[in-house]
Amino acid sequence: MNRFLLFTYLAFSSVFLCCAPDNKNAIGTADWPEITPTSKPWTRWWWMGSAVDQQNLSSLLEQYQEAGLGGVEIAPIYGAKGYEDRYLDYLSEDWLEVLEFTIQKADSLGMGVDFTQGTGWPFGGPQVNLEEAASAMNIQDYEIHDGKRLSDPIIFQRRNENQPLAKLVAIMAYDEHMHAKEVTEFLKEDGMLEWAEPGNWNIKAIFLDKTGQKVKRAAPGGVGFTLDHFSKAAVDSYNSYFETALSGKDYGFRAFYNDSFEVYGADFTAGFFEEFEQLRGYDLKEYLPYLEMEEGSEIVRRVKSDYRETINDLLLGNFTKNWTTWAHTQGKITKNQAHGSPGNLLDLYAAVDIPECETFGSSYFPIPGLRRDSADIRNVDPDPIMLKFASSAAHITGKNLVSSETFTWLGEHFKSSFSQMKPEVEQAFLAGVNHIFYHGVTYSPEDVSYPGWLFYASLNLTQQNSLWPHIDEFNQFITRTQSILQTGKPDNELLVYWPVYDVWSAPKGKMEMITVHAVDEWLHPTEFYKQSKNLMDSGYSLDFISDDMISTSRVEQGRIQTSEQNQAQVLIIPSTEFMPIETLKNILKLAEQGAHVIFQSKPKSTPGYPIDQAAMQAELDQLWETLNFENGKSEHGNGQVILSNSIQSALEELEIERETLVDSGLDFIRRKTEDGTYYFLVNHSPHEINQTISLNVTAEQLVAMDPLTGSRGILESNILGSKTNTSIFLKSGESIFIKALEESIETSLPSWPDYSKAERKQDLSTNWSLTFKEGQPHLPPSQQMDTIQPWTNQGDPSADDFSGQAEYTSNFDLEKNEGKRYVLQVDQVYESAKVWINGEYAGAIWSIPFQLDVTEHLKNGSNSIKIEVANLMANSIRYLDRNGIQWRNYHEINFVNIDYQPFDASNWNTMPSGIGGKVQLLEF
Repeated sequence: MNRFLLFTYLAFSSVFLCCAPDNKNAIGTADWPEITPTSKPWTRWWWMGSAVDQQNLSSLLEQYQEAGLGGVEIAPIYGAKGYEDRYLDYLSEDWLEVLEFTIQKADSLGMGVDFTQGTGWPFGGPQVNLEEAASAMNIQDYEIHDGKRLSDPIIFQRRNENQPLAKLVAIMAYDEHMHAKEVTEFLKEDGMLEWAEPGNWNIKAIFLDKTGQKVKRAAPGGVGFTLDHFSKAAVDSYNSYFETALSGKDYGFRAFYNDSFEVYGADFTAGFFEEFEQLRGYDLKEYLPYLEMEEGSEIVRRVKSDYRETINDLLLGNFTKNWTTWAHTQGKITKNQAHGSPGNLLDLYAAVDIPECETFGSSYFPIPGLRRDSADIRNVDPDPIMLKFASSAAHITGKNLVSSETFTWLGEHFKSSFSQMKPEVEQAFLAGVNHIFYHGVTYSPEDVSYPGWLFYASLNLTQQNSLWPHIDEFNQFITRTQSILQTGKPDNELLVYWPVYDVWSAPKGKMEMITVHAVDEWLHPTEFYKQSKNLMDSGYSLDFISDDMISTSRVEQGRIQTSEQNQAQVLIIPSTEFMPIETLKNILKLAEQGAHVIFQSKPKSTPGYPIDQAAMQAELDQLWETLNFENGKSEHGNGQVILSNSIQSALEELEIERETLVDSGLDFIRRKTEDGTYYFLVNHSPHEINQTISLNVTAEQLVAMDPLTGSRGILESNILGSKTNTSIFLKSGESIFIKALEESIETSLPSWPDYSKAERKQDLSTNWSLTFKEGQPHLPPSQQMDTIQPWTNQGDPSADDFSGQAEYTSNFDLEKNEGKRYVLQVDQVYESAKVWINGEYAGAIWSIPFQLDVTEHLKNGSNSIKIEVANLMANSIRYLDRNGIQWRNYHEINFVNIDYQPFDASNWNTMPSGIGGKVQLLEF
């Protein structure tokens, strides 16, 4: 790296660290951490056809900033029909000009920008020539019987006339006993194989083929072949193209971004067999029949494991690490989604600066009143353990940020509410995510009529969305939460080894794509998953660790130090079939240094197909025997190795304490700071929680911090032994932070109110006026309501078709008692409400339970109340489709529903909109 680039990178790194700090609070503070651009949610920003201009870019960024977004990730894709004259070719001079303008404008607003290194996904484009394109191993089979020569020529058989001719790599012959001979030298120019030996032979002609995959959803100027991620030469060429394209100016974006690995059919690259032999020690060509088999014989599993490990090595070394190293020379960082790839997810996530996971689909939460219509969700159950691969990689390697592509296909278009998003994003937070990216916001110019340009798989949180005027409150919730979750260090006591070789040895198929959508195959049946889930459900905090991560860990004062920022108390090895000898040696080395290690069982064997397999097995067995267990325990150096099928019992013997608060139904995650510990407590159970809980810390003072409103207060607590007890009250759907301070501080904060039992209830449900403020397709007439109710299904078609914001107003008398707290409670909000009391803004109600403390805004006597409700876009979109009004007209995929079928809302039922049930004022 030359001195200029080194200075640029170091300077940029300083800026990045400023934007994503440890957020170390001053010692002994109960304040919220500093709000930075990185604390705020960011979004993927779809540039349809790159049909962008400075005026709209400026206006939209200002709207995004005002709504509370901290940054954008530019993602050019296909365009809208009829606007082709506005399209800008990707990386053209005009395109780079608007990129520079975007970055400068965002910077002036205190926002960040990330840059997708290509259009659509995955990496690829017109600069990727055929040689550099994604490759596949194509094997053609022939038979020789009774020692006769092959009568047919060996010629590559194309799938169609447009398929390029593949390059012949080798010709192998296999006899009936699977003995192999390479016979490539006997192939003549006319394709005839002039070779024969006695017996029957299977002939395999191995070709370096091209998958032919083009970039999905490519933008103008981005159409072309998908990149060969396994080839260093191809990746270097790809990076060089961007280095040249961006070399004219210092574009101040933060990170290069890479989406999930969706390179279909790519399982080979030039020089693969040579790489394989160098890494694995034998010639794979001699064992190809085993690679093609589906049966689970020993040799099949071992050969496939070696093949998949080699693919992993090439992806990790030639693409992920190589790409990140190159990005650093450009003064940038990398953000990458490792899932979907055929490699070791932990190592791939760890090889970049910001690991990014993905929430896809809708989770089931037993929160009463939470809408989850089966017709509006995909048949996918997101698993938070999947998210922990990214957060674990970040924690283990000392990286602060863990991002997430969030709300991808959360529900059917135009039907997703903030109340549905909240538990989904909380689940991500609990898994260690702390840098949310919405999927997503589509750039839509001002002159495009409602509903604007929309992306086919997006949540479509655009400025045209009827919820947009209320998104600032949702963003503030995420911002407050992330400001804490980006503070300090992770505080997890356990490390759980992920036996990736057990995954790689699966007999089915050739490649093992470790995807979000196939967790039922590669994750859920494993002891690793079962033990991890049981431990988490029992109240333990943990991270996953790979073979390589174990090799770089050390022990200090009895704790396993994986980086300067992360340590743990115990290493757990769930039942594992295949473990490399080096990994076992590294585990025992940690024990010698003072670590506690728990094995659920002895690793059965070493992975792969070594020539000296018997010797490897003997070495593994001998190494294990040196432990010389007595009653399942082995004192090993300064540490201890425990053999127990009950991992939790072993942890109890080691006095590693779980957080018993989970017995109440709470979920949690902890962050450690210089002055104490943050607990994020979430109630996703179906019932309210009102009881005393214990925290596994000794805290002189507890501060409650509500990320929904920003309110804070002192919790009564007492220390009992090494624990701190406090009473907690959370309704189903609520969450709260508790900061456990090691030393008491002087503060003007009040005591945290007890909301567990209302002393008085006042019904405010009668005598309301309803006025429609802004929305589509038309503003319905105002209404007078004897009793407050939704504006839909009341006999007014214009109200049924309306999407936008409407105001409910009323007056009430209150006998206000000093020292009491008053909570406005609404039975049902469809879908978000902002509240004004006596002309003062009191806050928002958008999540279950629908309630808001309005004490400070009330007065004794007469009070006025205004509730502005924003509903979903669904009703107005249904109106457009029922009336044949064209609004979706895009190139390529156009617009599809959640099942990837043509979208049509004309048969939708009216979505309830407004206020439902009672409105009450509760006194506490």
